[in-house]
Parts: sequence; structure tokens; C-alpha cells
Amino acid sequence: MCGIVAIVTNDRRVDHDALDAGVRALFHRGPDAQRTWISTDGHAGLGHARLSIIDLSTGDQPLENEDGRIHGVVNGELYGYERIQRELEARGHRLRTRSDSEIALHLYEDLGPACLKELRGEFAFVLWDDADKTLFAARDRFGIKPLFYAEHAGSLHVASEIKALFAAGVPARWDHESFFDANSLIVPRQDRTLFAGIRQVPPGHYLLARDGRIDVVCYWDFDYPLTGAIAPRSDGECAEAFHAALDEAVRLRLRADVPVGCYLSGGIDSCAVLGLAMRHRTTPIRTFTLSFDRAEYDEKAIAKEMAERCGAEFHPIPLHQSDLADCFGDVIAHGETLCLNAHGVAKFVLSRAVREAGYKVVLTGEGSDEILGGYPPFRRDMLLYDNDGQDPAVVRGLLEELDNANPVSRGLLLPDGAQLPLDGVRDVLGFAPSWMEAFGSTGFKLHRLFASDFAARHDGRDSFRAVLDGIDVAGQLTGRPPVHQSLYLWGKTHLNNYVLAMLGDRMEMAHSVEGRVPFLDHHLVELVRSLPVRQKIRGMTEKYVLREAARPVLTDTVYGRHKHPFTSPPVALAPDERLHELLQTTLRGPSMEALPFYDRSKVVGLLDSLPAMDVAARTAIDPALMVLLSACMLQERFRPAS
Repeated sequence: MCGIVAIVTNDRRVDHDALDAGVRALFHRGPDAQRTWISTDGHAGLGHARLSIIDLSTGDQPLENEDGRIHGVVNGELYGYERIQRELEARGHRLRTRSDSEIALHLYEDLGPACLKELRGEFAFVLWDDADKTLFAARDRFGIKPLFYAEHAGSLHVASEIKALFAAGVPARWDHESFFDANSLIVPRQDRTLFAGIRQVPPGHYLLARDGRIDVVCYWDFDYPLTGAIAPRSDGECAEAFHAALDEAVRLRLRADVPVGCYLSGGIDSCAVLGLAMRHRTTPIRTFTLSFDRAEYDEKAIAKEMAERCGAEFHPIPLHQSDLADCFGDVIAHGETLCLNAHGVAKFVLSRAVREAGYKVVLTGEGSDEILGGYPPFRRDMLLYDNDGQDPAVVRGLLEELDNANPVSRGLLLPDGAQLPLDGVRDVLGFAPSWMEAFGSTGFKLHRLFASDFAARHDGRDSFRAVLDGIDVAGQLTGRPPVHQSLYLWGKTHLNNYVLAMLGDRMEMAHSVEGRVPFLDHHLVELVRSLPVRQKIRGMTEKYVLREAARPVLTDTVYGRHKHPFTSPPVALAPDERLHELLQTTLRGPSMEALPFYDRSKVVGLLDSLPAMDVAARTAIDPALMVLLSACMLQERFRPAS
């Protein structure tokens, strides 16, 4: 994994200092080498910060093809690249490196944008075609790797992170409409960010820039089949196919010229990945497990049992509220967005421990919940909308059981109290996904804290309905099972904008660690999308097909355990710890005053009310408190203009 920067100008030379500054801002993504290239005419520049993992000796970038026509910078891993290298050489290409990254240049040379269909992995890259003065930038199908762009002062800037755009001269300014939407916990348009004029290339899209024109084109989508087109399969057939696809995804991601470790929790996702990975190794894999200081959030004992079961090395990392306070500001600066729980800080600490142990690469379990309906709201959707005519009394009982079994999800993943209206979504879909209801309940709490002028400017805006304006509803949602519709919308919004950022790439790359995500191998996802909903959720059992497929490598504890979302203990449950002190000090201080969005007196009133809340209420308010604190940290770190 690496950091990439590109600048293309229309009528003047690329500012070399600006390009260098952008690369320096990404040093954490690539501490092993930093290099730049500027075209002969001076109108295109590329920069690269390298984290060397494949081809340690000759894989430095920027890269160029045989005749120097195409130059490129690549961030990510392209799996199965050895086969493609052989095919390229058989067609007459001369490779300058043995790096996986170089295949992107030669495939583009042969196929143009259609080259993306040949690529498998997590990636973002930028190519400059000097012959026709075209910039081609692309992002992987799920947004595992970030890619942002902005037009400023007659130039197009592209980078792995927003901070690199700022460093290269793009001004930092709040996007008020995006901030309003983010306080509904939603990003309606796939290309938006919190900052005005700064956009992201959406997952599964590429960008073409030529002659001052920018086109962003979709090359991949989830394409869930229509309800009647889902072919029936036996449980055994589904489990066998799933096992084969996941096993291949894990095997491919073990390829590296440096040691590979594994994140391990008490959940089935990371345990399945570890169990399968160990079958491809002759030596133990080292695992890394967070241990929280509150019993209901701690999974150390379950993870240790799993590591012992498969012969892996177990390495626990204890985490305390004081650790969260120490790192919170850095985490938000790396994530460049609002956070909903301190779990991102926990992932930051975990990744730091991985790097300190001498590892650059880890396998992770992210993405499983997004494709298999692992989170509680998807089970709620199943009970409410895909229940096959189950007795209403039975459904009510199961809904109550679901709510009682997931107290840590209140306000975060399950609805809590009053909500923002979702009538617009119901008008289009015929139902409102449960995760939108949960976000709507936290959004309701946050909207009540808005300054009157900010609220008035956005009066009547329906952030949730706006999501559907950027979606091909007829082509991707209509006629699909409600659970698949809910999964699709989550995958187009929260997966990319939050899960893969605050719990994935940004927290890992903050410490120069590459996270590899087998569950988001597109071959596996394309298999899973064709499976019936009952293979994902069966009764109260989530991720059914994964449980059956991975059962031979799991402990009985993990096999029988329900999903426990990866969350950090809510800040208000530990009023004597330093994270709570940071919250109180910051939200009562000048950073909150500088934000143009909230009424400070209302925020202070909320803080004053915390001691009187019971545990359930303090748990449910945690996402709102985290949004407020992270907004203040963004204001402190980037000083965006209003």
C-alpha cells in the first residue's frame, strides 16, 4: 500500500513544490520511498510514497511503460498478478519491474478503461497518457483504497487523502450541506466529502480528464438479482461454493515479500480468515487482538481460544480509555471524517501495535457483515420485511429478543427513540431500512443541537431521500428482496465512507500497515449476491452460509456466537477517565465555538444532562457525542473556512 498524488494543469507548469508537499503529507502511507515525476511539457505531475511489500528491490514508483508514453502511480495490491505478467510478456510487453502495480499500466495500454475488469484486489491508481494528454484514475469496486480529487486554480489535483490536497494548495473549506447530511449519519452522494470542492472517485468508478473535461464513469456494481431470478441451491452446495471462494481469496492475500499477520477478534469473520489462512501456512501466523477494560466489550478469551485451536501466535493488546484520549485527535486527522464511536481509535492503536511488532501486512475481517447481513439492523429487516408470512406474534417476540440481545447497538445500529422522518425513503422503496432508522434516531439528537441559522438554511432537506437520487433505483433495487436492498444501500454509503475508512485503510495506513480484505474479493461478493437471503440470515442466525462453510476451522464458541459489533465502550460510561474529560473540555471550549453548525448552549446542556442518564441512555447518546467531538477535532486540525 502507498500514497499517490497527481496534478494536471491546463496552461502552466506543475508546481514541483506543491507536488512534493502533497507526497510529504502522505509519508505515513509510504515511508520506504518518496518520488515524483513531471512530464516533459510540465503539464502533468505524479507523486508516490511507497510502502514496499511486493518486489522490494525494483518496485519504486512512478512507473512507466516501454516507450515512456504512459506513467502511473498505484496504491494497493493486485492479486493474481503473476499470471497477468506472463500474459503481458507473451503479447510482447517488456516489464521494468516484478511489481504487481506495473500490470495496470500495460493493461491500460492494451485495453483502455476496460483494463479494470482484469484487476482483482484493493487499489486506487492514476495513469497519465502523454500521447493524448489524458489522466485516467480508478478506484477498486468497494472503495477499500481512497481516492480524492479537486479542481483548483486551473489545475486538477488527485490524491489518496484530503490532507495531501490541502498540502498541495487546495483550500480547506467546510461543505455545509455535506456537514448537515453527516449529522444524519449519511453521505447521500457517493462523490461528496465534508469539504467544499473536494470529491472522491466513488467505489467501482473511474475518472477520465482530458481537454479540461472530467468524466466519472461506473464500471462495476453489486447487481443483486431479481427475487425470482435467485436460483435455489441446497445448504451444502452454498457452503461448498462459499468455502472455495473465500479460501481462494485468503490464499491470494497471503502473497507478500514481507511477513503477513492477522487481526483477530472473537467474531466469526476474523476467525474464519485465520483458520483458512493457517491451512496455507507451514509456520504459525501471528495474530493481534484488542482487549478492552470493560467485560461486555472484551473478546480476548474467545480470540485466544481460536488462536490456540489453529496453532497461531496470540498477541493481545490491552486498551484503556486513557489510550483513546491520547490518540483521538490523530485518529480524526487521519480519518478526515466524523466518527460514531471510539472504535476507530481502538483500530488505530491496534495498527500501531502491529507496526511496532515489525509487520506491514495483516488480513482483516472487514466486509463480511456488509455482504452477509451480519449487523443487527439486517436481521431486523429480515424479520419485518422478508419473514415469509411468519406469525406476527412470533415476529414481535423475535424483534424484542433482537433488541434485548444487542444493548451496545442502541442508537448506533438499532433505533433509539425519536427519528428523523423517513417518509421519502418509504415512498420510493415501500419500507425504510432499519439501519436508516437507527441513523435517523442519532440524527434526531444531533439536529436538535444545530444553531438556528444553520438549521433554517437546510429546513426541509431529507438527507436519506437524497441517497436514492444518486442510485439507480430501478436497475439496482426494484424487485430485489428488502434485505438485499438494505445491504445495497449500506454498501454504497456507510461501507465506503465509514467502515473502510475509520475501521480500515486510514487507521492501518496511519502506521504504514496494509490491511487486506478477503471478504471484499469481488469474485466472492459476486457469488454471495446470487445466494438467497436465507443463506445470509436464517431466523436469528446471521451469516449462516459463512458459519457452515467455515465450521471445520472454527471453535465451537465462535461457531455458536451471535454478532457482536466491534465497538469501544461509550465515553459517558466512564466519567472519571480522560476520554470523558477530553469530551467535556473540547465541547465546552473554543473549537466548538468556532464551528458554524451547532448552538454551543445546547451542546453544554447535553453535557450537563449526562450524569442523570442511565446506562442505556448514555450508550445510545454515544454516537452523537462522538460526532460532536470529531467535528471539533477536524476544526482544530484542518482549520477549514466557513
